[in-house]
Amino acid sequence: MAPRSILVTRPHPDAERTAAGLAALGLEPIVAPMLEARFTGADLPDAAPFAALAVTSANGVRALAAHPQGERFANLPVYAVGDHTAAEARAVGFERISAAGGTLDDLCAIILADKPAGPIFYPAPLHQSGDLAGRLAEAGIEVETRILYQMCAATVLPPGLDQRLIDGAIAGAVFYSRRTAEIFAGLVSGSQYEQVRRSLSCLCLSEKVAEPLVDAHFPRIGLADAPSQEAMMTLALAFSQDQISP
Repeated sequence: MAPRSILVTRPHPDAERTAAGLAALGLEPIVAPMLEARFTGADLPDAAPFAALAVTSANGVRALAAHPQGERFANLPVYAVGDHTAAEARAVGFERISAAGGTLDDLCAIILADKPAGPIFYPAPLHQSGDLAGRLAEAGIEVETRILYQMCAATVLPPGLDQRLIDGAIAGAVFYSRRTAEIFAGLVSGSQYEQVRRSLSCLCLSEKVAEPLVDAHFPRIGLADAPSQEAMMTLALAFSQDQISP
């Protein structure tokens, strides 16, 4: 029997890593990023006043590492939103890394518990899903934010993908962020995709990620047990065994 096809909506290079995990489960991953990372090249402040970095995505780490002035922050401790972001920080050379549980609430909690003895630098995206600086300011922790990257939305589906969806050749899709879910839902909102919306299994990192798909009337929603790659792969295994249902 042919493997079940599943869309990977994450941006590069995370899409390839996820695709490899799905392929190992016997699925056929189809990489169709809904976002593309673009670095802004904004000037960076002097690193001396800062006690630590806070990063809310792997792309924030990549944007800082790619910046011509990024090396000045190399010796600071890092607060990472989750294990994936922490792994990316480790890969580019950071050594003192604290990984939160995968959400902004978790990130704020570990920073507040640690009580850093100075301001925090936040290499941020243009579109932010929450107010890290505002929440920490309420606790007396200063955060300096610089917009180092933006995630640009896909405006059309990749060539041929629309017809494959309409033909029912793709059984599922994975969503790791609310914004990718919103973009995908918008791209398949037409009447020609009505059956796609009814039948596509949507594997989502969290309830928040799934909300745009629920609002767009996708009934087949699967939620990971935790906001982690491991939990998503467990969910994908259930999908591969046809255990995701309305």
